[in-house]
Amino acid sequence: MAFSTLKPDRERGFLDGQFLIAMPGMSDGNFSRAVVYICAHSAAGAMGFIINRSQPVKFADILLHLNLIDQNDAIMLPHETRDFPIQCGGPVETGRGFVLHSDDYLSDSSIPVSDDISLTATLDIVRAISDGRGPRKATMLLGYAGWGPGQLEAEIARNGWLNCPASEDLIFDRSLDGKYERALALIGISPATLSAEAGHA
Repeated sequence: MAFSTLKPDRERGFLDGQFLIAMPGMSDGNFSRAVVYICAHSAAGAMGFIINRSQPVKFADILLHLNLIDQNDAIMLPHETRDFPIQCGGPVETGRGFVLHSDDYLSDSSIPVSDDISLTATLDIVRAISDGRGPRKATMLLGYAGWGPGQLEAEIARNGWLNCPASEDLIFDRSLDGKYERALALIGISPATLSAEAGHA
């Protein structure tokens, strides 16, 4: 599913606002031990963001690249702005930035994903974050994960993914270490048990 198909007035699919948690046997290296937050799911496909992959790019690098600040401004950025989290959202369009955020910030281009979480992929939110006017909770992701019609359903049927309702706290948790285990804990599963069960598939 292309990002452009994610529209505010879309019908919400049954996986919208859910986590996908990769099973140990996941063959696609892009999704090994991945936790994916699904933003849109329909007959046309699905799209979402991996929320537990680090990204070497810093927020100041993004601001410099977009010519929103110069090198002198970068040095003067407040600590919380410099440390704003940037993650690898998935293997599609990795040069594109998306911001998942709490619904206390909305612009004309913001798209509601759930009752509490929105997605904005335009410069206005990057400017707002750099000026300290951004949302209360947010994370920037470079790239996204996308599936064509029926592709994700087929992967779930092959035991590639577990799914469960998403946790806002986990989406915006800046500690990526152990996020996979914490996602599994939401459905009462430990990785050790999961590995053992996968071995008997």
